Amino acid sequence: MKRVLGIIVTVVILGALGWGGFALYRHYNTPQEKLSFQIEKIGRGNLRSTISASGTIEPEELINVGAQVNGKVMKFGVDADGKSVDYGSRIKAGSILAQIDDVLYEAEVRQAKAAKLQAEAAIKSARANIAVSKADLLLAEQNYKRARELFPKKAMSRSDYDAAIATYRTAQARIGVTEASLAQAQSQLASAEASLLKAERNLNFCVITSPVDGVIIDRRVSIGQTVVSNMSASSIFLIAKDLKKMQVWASVNEADIGDIKVGMPVIFTVDTFPGRRFRGEVLKVRLNATMSQNVVTYVVEISADNSDGTLLPYLTANVRFIKASRTNVLTVSNAALRFQPELSMIAPEFAEKAAELMASRRGGSRVLWVQTPAGLKPVPVKTGLVSSGEAEILSGDIKEGDEVVNGTVTEAPAQMKKAAGGSPFMPKMPQFRRRNLNPGRTQGAGQGAR
Repeated sequence: MKRVLGIIVTVVILGALGWGGFALYRHYNTPQEKLSFQIEKIGRGNLRSTISASGTIEPEELINVGAQVNGKVMKFGVDADGKSVDYGSRIKAGSILAQIDDVLYEAEVRQAKAAKLQAEAAIKSARANIAVSKADLLLAEQNYKRARELFPKKAMSRSDYDAAIATYRTAQARIGVTEASLAQAQSQLASAEASLLKAERNLNFCVITSPVDGVIIDRRVSIGQTVVSNMSASSIFLIAKDLKKMQVWASVNEADIGDIKVGMPVIFTVDTFPGRRFRGEVLKVRLNATMSQNVVTYVVEISADNSDGTLLPYLTANVRFIKASRTNVLTVSNAALRFQPELSMIAPEFAEKAAELMASRRGGSRVLWVQTPAGLKPVPVKTGLVSSGEAEILSGDIKEGDEVVNGTVTEAPAQMKKAAGGSPFMPKMPQFRRRNLNPGRTQGAGQGAR
């Protein structure tokens, strides 16, 4: 029994020693991964600092044409091309857009004209009555004078004398009555004329005309539909005065609105023309902010030229406000500015300087890394305008064409690749594992560093 137990212990010890030896062999004889630097060249280019927003293209001036009378739409007018007025029709100022049923309004005009004629006749009658009253007054006055001469001489009875006085005074009073009748007839004429003017104007309103030259953006009624003249339902046509001048109404976040200034240049695109950029400038910043989901935005009006008629109303615009721009300046990727090597990658002679530079990044001071045979060398630079993915180099011991590090690449050796690919039953090993990589500015890899 003791002999069997000794054999088992011996086998276990020999197995452990064999496994340990195999592990040591794999450790010292398996090829190690290779670390290399990703390099980019300093170049020249144009940079822009922008603020992004979205908006809607609007006509510069819209006119809402409505009905000022109630009635049924009988027919539409004819546009500049000789077609019936419809969506997109080009129209001239004064051209007929629609005709409303005018039978009732024409009857009102005739009624008002009849009332005017009646008032004019009443004026003539009042003036004739005034003339008769004046004649009666003259006769009564003469009779009164004779009565005053005859009555003292006992040549006229008392009753005749009293009758002459009464007739004279009645004639005087009748003058006032007839003059009042004339004034009343004149007021009736003025009222009739006002009613006629109103009736004629309402009749004219049955013909809806365009106040300006423009294009029909929206037609909101159909033939046979009854329109009602009020603030909420009287709109019939929406006319854009001039589609050669458009506006973009962009919603800008409150965090960026302080940088928006009148006259600021703007570039925008629309989805229907993805390869074309349109230009404009800030026209106005509206102060009536809106809040949606606790986000405050302001509407900024942007003027844009549309002489070729490409832009259509109500397209969605992707807007970029240009805060600043630079042309033909030294540029470097943001990945190169963000790259921070490990201490083992830095050349020993620059280790102390590198620590100081990395600890004091103020006022736009940044550090770029240049590869040397002994390791990485720090190059302090001062950056200016920062755009998406790139930054401007204002100063520093760097020039166009210099190579700087923007990341590292870990590559598996050829032996490992061969071993991994030798058997179809073995899993494939990844060839690269990248850190701090800027895929847009890769120029090549440097020498390997353990």
